[in-house]
Amino acid sequence: MSPSAITPQPSVAETTASNGSAQVSQSHPNPVYLSTEPGPDHDWKITLRNKVIAITGANRGIGLGIATVCLANDVAEVYSLDLFEPGEEFQALQKANPKRFHYVHCDVTSGESVGSAIDTIVARSGRIDGMVANAGMTKHQPALNFDRPQLEQLFNLNVFGAYFCANVAAKKMIELGIKGSIVFTASMTSYRPNRAAPSAPYGGTKAAVRNMAHTLAMEWAQHGIRVNSISPGFVRTAMTYYVERAPDWNLKMQYYGGMPRLADPRELGGAYVYLLSDGASYTTGIDIPIAGIVGAW
Repeated sequence: MSPSAITPQPSVAETTASNGSAQVSQSHPNPVYLSTEPGPDHDWKITLRNKVIAITGANRGIGLGIATVCLANDVAEVYSLDLFEPGEEFQALQKANPKRFHYVHCDVTSGESVGSAIDTIVARSGRIDGMVANAGMTKHQPALNFDRPQLEQLFNLNVFGAYFCANVAAKKMIELGIKGSIVFTASMTSYRPNRAAPSAPYGGTKAAVRNMAHTLAMEWAQHGIRVNSISPGFVRTAMTYYVERAPDWNLKMQYYGGMPRLADPRELGGAYVYLLSDGASYTTGIDIPIAGIVGAW
């Protein structure tokens, strides 16, 4: 039989509308989803205007850098959820942004503590639009030297803490009918080993976080909640101060390629602002690697 004699069989029934166009009768009902598609009066500028954002571990380091860039992009309020009291850097940023940058004591490894912090934010500001699950820690040493308490400390903070923050925030967003955004801080070590400062357990925790973001994005899309992650490379923080002080640092940079420096935490902020904004209304379930020192990983 020649190809021209074969009549294609549609997988679903087709009918003809009054305007002559074909309409397809679906075999299953439309899924019930709270769409994140912006309305007709949406301002397409990338902005956090009118949004209330929570960032864990924002008293210093990457979290403080994210908060700084959020404040520069018109966010209504930023809350730092942190276990430790704010230091001078936090206080300076707070002074420069009166009534917009706040601290709430929170132990992210406790779901109850996270719930109390989120309730405090909503009681003060009336809403929560974004959660950045950023708090984390690392320990660089040979894999054979890790004991169970050290492993539990890493996984409790980096994995369980991130999950509690995302889960509690999502429940509150659903309760309030808010189309929110959740962003995890993963790491380039979730993709490949960190040759300069190896830590197998740390990389494992960040791989868990990155994978978790994909699954939560799938589960919570029906509620209008987007979930993504960002994987930083070397960033200049208290946890990485020793990297540039290694005697062979300059030599390594000749062979690693990429940008021969560590990032200022604020250089990550633009990606977080995008993912937290309504400009990313069709962006979910992805990871954005930000690692200038490409060959180091």
